[in-house]
Amino acid sequence: MKACIEKKMMKNSLRSFPLFLSMGIFCLLPLLSTGCSKEQKADGPGTPEVTLMTIAQQDVPMAPEYVAQTQSSRQVNIQARVSAFLEKRVYTEGEIVKEGQELFLMDQKPFKVQLDQAKAALSRQEAAHKTAAQNLERTRPLAEQNALSQKDLDDATGQYDSTAAAVEQAKAQMEQAKLNLSYTVITSPVNGITSAALQQDGTYINQQNSQLTTVEALSPMWVNFSLSENELQRHREQIKNGRIRPPEDNNYIVEVILVDGSIFPNTGKITFAAPSYNTQTGTFLLRASVENPEGVLRPNQFVRVRLKGAVRPGAILVPQRAVQQGSKGHFLWVIDKDNVAEPRPVVVGDWNGNDWFITEGLKAGERIVVDGGMTVRPGAPVKIKTQQKDEANAAGK
Repeated sequence: MKACIEKKMMKNSLRSFPLFLSMGIFCLLPLLSTGCSKEQKADGPGTPEVTLMTIAQQDVPMAPEYVAQTQSSRQVNIQARVSAFLEKRVYTEGEIVKEGQELFLMDQKPFKVQLDQAKAALSRQEAAHKTAAQNLERTRPLAEQNALSQKDLDDATGQYDSTAAAVEQAKAQMEQAKLNLSYTVITSPVNGITSAALQQDGTYINQQNSQLTTVEALSPMWVNFSLSENELQRHREQIKNGRIRPPEDNNYIVEVILVDGSIFPNTGKITFAAPSYNTQTGTFLLRASVENPEGVLRPNQFVRVRLKGAVRPGAILVPQRAVQQGSKGHFLWVIDKDNVAEPRPVVVGDWNGNDWFITEGLKAGERIVVDGGMTVRPGAPVKIKTQQKDEANAAGK
């Protein structure tokens, strides 16, 4: 402002100066005027203050997230193997049980009677077999001396073989009676959590109502999630083009995120991929197996999974707030060496937390506006408030 005042004073006093001095002053006026306008432009009150970030390319780990649902790795329907009255339920519904723990007791009295009958039948057959063996021992030498006929020897031999078979049959029937008796005590075949009892005490159990409850194993827990056909195809193309480097042998690490946002302490690995797409949803099913010794995860629980292991080599990652949407698509404000802003169209890729991958439009070393971009105008200078280097890429590590 001082230079402008001096310029006006000089104009008012030109008439009192000699001609050659007036000409010299007129030559200096354009320079003074230019200096004044530049000072107003650079330090004017309308110059926006912005926060800048210097772009750097580097390998950025990928961690895409998907909605998932848990599933028991082993779900067992507990069913009665024999028909009898249900005597008692000996477990608490909904509790975690150990392998071999008793769940139900059925009426054992009829099966004990059957076992006693089988034992008696075995004793009778063993006695008959013993008599047949003694008779054969007496018959064989007499037949050799022609004291008895060959028919007598054949009858004795046949009786011996018949009673021997009857003994084996009686043994099998006794084992069957023992099994039926053991089936009256119903135990859990796995470690897991029990569901509600489907039959009440005193109910007669037969083939029509034989299912009593369900036990679901809690560890390992399966976590199922799906990828759309478009996602899978884009992922494969990016791997082919070198924009994604998958982990060795495709051994992705699966991290489970609980409903409150906390991270489940144990990670898992993908153990199953569906052989075909789901025709109704157009998605591809993947399954991860996660150890769950404390039983924190329960079957049919909704969670999120994060796949770790893949890397974007030489990627550019910028904060999402730095990207603006225009009539022609996404753009960023790029600041040149003279601190002048120019819009730069960019092609955005996937999200990474609160940041965006930029696939086209930026290169390493350029400076972009992170905060304050809403007040920037094309070709106008900016005032740098702060300059942070590679904020987004550092956040992606």
